Amino acid sequence: MHDNTAAPIDPASIDTESATAWMMQGNCRLYPPATFFPSDGVGVDKARKICVGCPVTEPCLDYALEHRIDHGVWGGCSERERRRILKRRRLAVTS
Repeated sequence: MHDNTAAPIDPASIDTESATAWMMQGNCRLYPPATFFPSDGVGVDKARKICVGCPVTEPCLDYALEHRIDHGVWGGCSERERRRILKRRRLAVTS
């Protein structure tokens, strides 16, 4: 059984200038990382449910797209969904 409680974060210790400072606000911080790197569709759905209502889904998805992260659920999107988003963006640029 996993303890899903996060240790309190000292706000003074957060580098708000960091490109990944938003990660400290994500719902995912309360779960083991493996939750967001599932091997099946059921795991993807579980991760997506955690992302619902997360205050940083947009920067999370943007980060994954910008860095071409191939694995896991980021910003509530699966690997397949992120590939589709990138493909649509490429097509929009060439049109």
